[in-house]
Amino acid sequence: MKRTVSLLILQGLLAVLTACQPVSAGALIETPAQAAKALPTATAQPEVTPYATRPAYPPGELVDYVAQTGDTLPALAAHFNTRVEEIQQANQFIPATTTTMPPGMPMKILIYFAPFWGTPYQIIPDQLFVNGPAQVGFQSDAFIRQQPGWLSSYYEYAADANRSAGEIVDLVAQKFSVSPRLLLALLEYQSGALTQAQSTAANSSYPLGYQKAGYNGVYLQLVWAANALNNYYYAWRDGSLVTFDHLDGRIDRPDPWQNAASVALQVYFSLFLDNDAFAQAVGPNGLAAVYRGLFGDPWTGAAPHIPGSLEQPTLLLPFKAGSTWALTGGPHTAWGEGEPLAAIDLAPGLETGGCTPTDQAALAMAAGVVVRSEPATVLLDLDGDGDERTGWVLFYFHLATEGRAPVGTSLKLGDPVGLPSCEGGRATGTHVHIARKSHGEWIPAGGVLAFNLEGWVAAYGSAPYLGTLTRFSRTVTACSCSDAGSHITAGEK
Repeated sequence: MKRTVSLLILQGLLAVLTACQPVSAGALIETPAQAAKALPTATAQPEVTPYATRPAYPPGELVDYVAQTGDTLPALAAHFNTRVEEIQQANQFIPATTTTMPPGMPMKILIYFAPFWGTPYQIIPDQLFVNGPAQVGFQSDAFIRQQPGWLSSYYEYAADANRSAGEIVDLVAQKFSVSPRLLLALLEYQSGALTQAQSTAANSSYPLGYQKAGYNGVYLQLVWAANALNNYYYAWRDGSLVTFDHLDGRIDRPDPWQNAASVALQVYFSLFLDNDAFAQAVGPNGLAAVYRGLFGDPWTGAAPHIPGSLEQPTLLLPFKAGSTWALTGGPHTAWGEGEPLAAIDLAPGLETGGCTPTDQAALAMAAGVVVRSEPATVLLDLDGDGDERTGWVLFYFHLATEGRAPVGTSLKLGDPVGLPSCEGGRATGTHVHIARKSHGEWIPAGGVLAFNLEGWVAAYGSAPYLGTLTRFSRTVTACSCSDAGSHITAGEK
């Protein structure tokens, strides 16, 4: 089932998702609709380079397109205002079962003109948006301490500990799987955090310009920004983001040839910059120039992180054969609020709600090494290299402290990972929240790369949490009530 949730509907849903909400350090991430205006620092150049507008293509004209990392046919159909069937007809060499397009593959796409196309300028590639392989070896703390700006001496009590700026950046990057380099570039562009020795009161309290009570300090500003960026990145990735509005009501339809990272940054800046400042920020002399100055040309050397025809490794249900659990949450947010809808919830036994202790462990859905184990959380690294930014990773959340597998543990398929509980985030009943990442990118729970657990394939519902799992002719529907229609028995034929 293709999702067609608009950006405004998506934002409207954020305030009502409470059944299973993984949030960072207990912060409730609100929609960024009330972001205050903020001007970029003097780091950026004042010129704005204009770009030619796209022509008004005749309906159904074939245009050239080169596949980008993470592209899928449903998303491309949404971007070009066409249909999957028309793309397949024009590119008959693409198998019907293809998931992701091979980066660099030439394609022909039928385009149907739509008004208000935005800039074609691409700010950074997608592989530098996620906290993926390109970030391995980068140490935020060491980098920040080499800079003359106020961030080098910044400390804040965040997530139950006193942390340096580098530790804060790395924490947010890890939780949301957003590049630490990108977070630092935003801090520099918007508040001069890496180059200005003295911070202003506004910069130190609200360095990213989101002036809302309870969101002061570098940590919560970054939490807000990472959550917002993920919303727009993954909404473009799956085709549900079609347009966005500027402060003056002007409609912007991202250029069909755009990449997810650049679109995410465009929407982000549209929340608090007027038209001139927005054009500056998303052009070559804006954030892109700051990023180049800090880390070099982003388009040189970074390999695509998502290959063509990506496939999920074989995964089993996270409970033992013969036992019955309930699908209590269909596809919903993996971390934070909103996109990506990369997680599902499963509850042990026949419990009907409440935070009842259980002795039924959540099991390893595949063999791997525990790369992270912390309150409520275990990440299982399937390639065994000990780094969650590479390869496939399974994310378990709401696990009880007692019995949680420690870091470094090698788990075989079916070994216990931890006991489902209500610990962590906001939970109304004992369950385990599971999600997947591949090379740092959250993989949506539905769509072309849907969760597949012993043949049980996830599908989106009409809203987050309302989804299904289907195996052969049988479909179970998510329900926090844990009724018979949501029950699955592992190992059944």
